[in-house]
Amino acid sequence: MKENWFWWYMLVCNCIIPMLMIVLGRWMWKHYPKKINGLMGYRTKRSMKNEETWRFGNQYCGQLWYKLGLIMVVPSILILVPFRASTDNTIGIVSLVLNVIQLLVLVGCIIPTEKALKKQFPDF
Repeated sequence: MKENWFWWYMLVCNCIIPMLMIVLGRWMWKHYPKKINGLMGYRTKRSMKNEETWRFGNQYCGQLWYKLGLIMVVPSILILVPFRASTDNTIGIVSLVLNVIQLLVLVGCIIPTEKALKKQFPDF
């Protein structure tokens, strides 16, 4: 069987978002930026109100990213296994769909984080 380098390339690409979530999630959770800034960290209007909301938002979202990244790594690898002998076009489409789902999970973390911020700091 001919080696399909595109399959290997897409396998690595499919792991980028979950790995970033793991690394950056761990960083935000344990070593969030100490000063509120508009460049790094979990930056929403509610999380940037004061130091306490900043810390909470970064730690909560970081922990969520870390856990979800760990959960997403295995399916991100396994989803391409049945398509090993498929055409490059099929592999590309499957990877595109997976990447869109991964991005939705990544950005979707804003919703539970904002709910937790609202619950923890109802006055803001």
